[in-house]
Amino acid sequence: MIKIYWKETETSPLQELSQPRPGCWIHIDEASQSELSVVKTWTGIDEAALSDCLDKYEIPRSEKNKNSLLIYTRYPSDQETGLYTSTFTLIIGGESFITISPHRSLLIQNFFDQNIAFSTTQSSHLLMQLLLRTHQEFTGQIRKVRHNVLSAEKEMINVESEDIASLTKNEEILNQYLASLTPIRSMLQNMVTARFISFYEKEKESLDDLINAFLQSEDICNSVIKSIRSLRNAYQIIFTNNLHKTIKLLTALTIILSIPTMTASVYGMNIKLPFETSAFAFIIVLGFTGALSAVALWIFKRRGWL
Repeated sequence: MIKIYWKETETSPLQELSQPRPGCWIHIDEASQSELSVVKTWTGIDEAALSDCLDKYEIPRSEKNKNSLLIYTRYPSDQETGLYTSTFTLIIGGESFITISPHRSLLIQNFFDQNIAFSTTQSSHLLMQLLLRTHQEFTGQIRKVRHNVLSAEKEMINVESEDIASLTKNEEILNQYLASLTPIRSMLQNMVTARFISFYEKEKESLDDLINAFLQSEDICNSVIKSIRSLRNAYQIIFTNNLHKTIKLLTALTIILSIPTMTASVYGMNIKLPFETSAFAFIIVLGFTGALSAVALWIFKRRGWL
């Protein structure tokens, strides 16, 4: 779905146009191949480069094509099964600023919901604002995962298999975030050195701050991943200890219960046995069996098996 926005200044009202004009912002949600063909007609960008906008596994990078710079990024999203980030492409350098998402872009929706002051005619500044919004999305999601991990650390007494599964999922989420944050930071650093885009001095400072912000997010991700691995190791130790206790308990119960079982088996044989002529044979055998079981119970209790 193609939408064309026009906002001449930051204080101007946002307008939606039917046809593109110089200085407009073209956003494509749930992009299709036919819509990319329209973009190719408007910009002259190669079809292969535009097709990468729909690749759900695309790695963040920048690519110069004709007179445009394509910036492939990712942002936190769970719209694809097994993926926790989604592809988001920004195209700058032509007459229009273009953004393309293969899904319904929650990033753009949140950008509009926050009523951020922007202008479609200032493409470099709009690019910085969207990249900053991308970082804020990552930061918010990393904090959520970190909170979940810290909460799990406080509840280590009762460990269930679901806790291990939750930790594994959180680790996978952070690994995918890290796989996006690192190349995004590298891409931003290349934008500074390669000078594909002409930034104002204030925007250059903001870009440097943004690079440092992405670096800090990487550090937080790595820190939380280390915490998850340490916590998982602690869970495994607790599980092993609980399993050891369970095995000892079952072993002790098996030995205690085997005493009356063996006695009953012996007295079930068709041979001469002690006390077989006594009227109190049952009571004697039952008492003897109970005494042996009690001794075994006391021994295992003393050893801490029960």
